[in-house]
Amino acid sequence: MKLVDLAKELNVSAEAIKQFIQDFDLDLVDCISTNFEIKKDFEKFARENIEFLRLYEKDLDKTKTLEQIAEKINQPKEKVEKAIKESDPNIFDNGFFKSSVSSYGIDNRLGGNYKFVYDYFGHKTSLQKRDFIGYRDLFFHISTVLEPFLNPQQIKDWGINKPTGIILYGPPGSGKIFWANKIAEIIGYQFKEVKKHYLGTSFVDGNQTNFNDFLVAMMREEKVLLFMEDFDDIMMARKAENNVASCNLETQEIILHYISKFEQEELLMVGSANSVSEIDEEILAPGRFDVMIPVFPPNLAERSEIILYAMTKNLENDSLLFKILKNNKADKIPFWHEISAQMKVFSNTMLIDFTQSLKKRIKNLYQKTRNEHLKIDQNLLKAALRDATGKLTAEYLDQIAIFLKDVIVNNFDQFQNRVKDLKSELDSYRVVEEQRRVIGFAHNEEKDKTQGEDKG
Repeated sequence: MKLVDLAKELNVSAEAIKQFIQDFDLDLVDCISTNFEIKKDFEKFARENIEFLRLYEKDLDKTKTLEQIAEKINQPKEKVEKAIKESDPNIFDNGFFKSSVSSYGIDNRLGGNYKFVYDYFGHKTSLQKRDFIGYRDLFFHISTVLEPFLNPQQIKDWGINKPTGIILYGPPGSGKIFWANKIAEIIGYQFKEVKKHYLGTSFVDGNQTNFNDFLVAMMREEKVLLFMEDFDDIMMARKAENNVASCNLETQEIILHYISKFEQEELLMVGSANSVSEIDEEILAPGRFDVMIPVFPPNLAERSEIILYAMTKNLENDSLLFKILKNNKADKIPFWHEISAQMKVFSNTMLIDFTQSLKKRIKNLYQKTRNEHLKIDQNLLKAALRDATGKLTAEYLDQIAIFLKDVIVNNFDQFQNRVKDLKSELDSYRVVEEQRRVIGFAHNEEKDKTQGEDKG
């Protein structure tokens, strides 16, 4: 059964069910499949607790004061205020909290008794069996974008058409190609990639071909998601200061020529970009690439989960590394929180670099000591962290700053908390740099003043 069908049957909106899953921190793999089939445990829970879900939705839709929330869940006003500000810092000017704040979600965070929820999902799903880690907010945002593919009634009832072009944008190493594959999986399309040599004219098996031929061939195939990397470079706006390659200009013209036929031919084009700010406005026009999805670096909780996933991937329980991890309690997520807190704005790629370095260092130490009880101490962790920070360059931090500006312009409402958290992490590096500059160098006016005093 699909999520939309269950929601309709229970007379509870699909959006409320999605928010419930996030508020109660339920693993997606326990609730819903990638193609939005409801899992049996969650379906059973929903049917048996339909009244609670309706109360949850009613509360979610209602604007409410701090006092009303505190009274409803019988929690101190100060604690409620702190929890709300951590989850959503934006309130209406009249003192009412936005309707997206759930009283029950706040109560759950403050230790309220919701054992009846977790009785259905008491087992912890292995990280190895998850489709992906974290990113529930992004998954549900993407599901909303893709709903016309999943629910044809949207077109009939509301005239909402399928997107023809989607841009996944984010800093390098954040997982844009992963999400492009995930989109293809969700909507049941073939994933095809536009190789660099497809642009312009090339020779394949002795025959001359070009991008126009390639795109026409893709449109003839059944249900294709066409993925294009470096979309921001290829689709760059023509300006005096921009040197746009002739083959890229040709590619733009070809795509604009055919894009009106994409939906009819069941072709979805997904572009991967570091930034959307320099893309030609014609490309971003309604009905073209007007859907923009930000792909964030992982947050603190996601970093810990990704590290543990990468450290234990493909390991048998009797493997040496798994035994060493277990002896250090490093087979559990909490072990990694302290070091992942030091990995502010790290990309997925940097986290993998960290785990690869750490595995090698553990292996080298074991070969010296032959001790399965060796300690994974701060020296080991910090050394691996130093190896992973090689990609944390000033250029990368600038790309994070540009990404934040893009998100604030295009997707702020959907990802306010992620924007706030990422900005805070980025600012921590900026503060360090400012302090170093102040300590290490005198400003010009300070130099002039000092020299003036010396002359006097």
